[in-house]
Amino acid sequence: MTSAVFLDALGTLVALEPPWPRLAAALGVGEAEAERAFRAEMSYYRDHAHEGADPASLAALRERCAELLSRELGRAVSVEQMMDAIRFRAFDDAEPALRELRSRGLRLVCVSNWDISLPEVLERCGLAPLLDGVVTSAGVGARKPDPAIFTAALELAGCGADEALHVGDTPDEDVAGAAAAGIRSLLIDRDGGGDVASLAEIGQHLQP
Repeated sequence: MTSAVFLDALGTLVALEPPWPRLAAALGVGEAEAERAFRAEMSYYRDHAHEGADPASLAALRERCAELLSRELGRAVSVEQMMDAIRFRAFDDAEPALRELRSRGLRLVCVSNWDISLPEVLERCGLAPLLDGVVTSAGVGARKPDPAIFTAALELAGCGADEALHVGDTPDEDVAGAAAAGIRSLLIDRDGGGDVASLAEIGQHLQP
């Protein structure tokens, strides 16, 4: 019987609003230039998010990201300017789906490759009250597809791997990582091509 549902954050529960228009406006640079620089920063962050494990290391990670932006743009970009440009929003199907799953008595845990600021992001997006916990790669010291992050989620949810279902948007991290931990998974692709196209469909895939 399914007793817990794990959900990835970016691309599953929340979306990143394009940050380059805000940065371009703040710095007075071209939007295309800002986009190129931010995409380089995002690639770096994805590989190093797990290093932001406490306030000091998170501040250091953000400093490195701002320095990368500065190098790409050829002008100084402060951490404050960078962070002001980065904003997230909940997908429209996230809150209704979480409420429906909670009504079934399921434990809901967000499992994501992210630094320790993820709970704050989910709070700002209005999703934190609907979750029973958050497990980040930074908090665990392992990033998906390493099964260790899923093991931590199982401990938090108080269930076995055969009682959990993970939902995420990346085959290499979410599907492969869940499989390595012995957890069934659903690949979400809102454009089609996945196991589900909306979080509203999760209920159709729960084991009775």
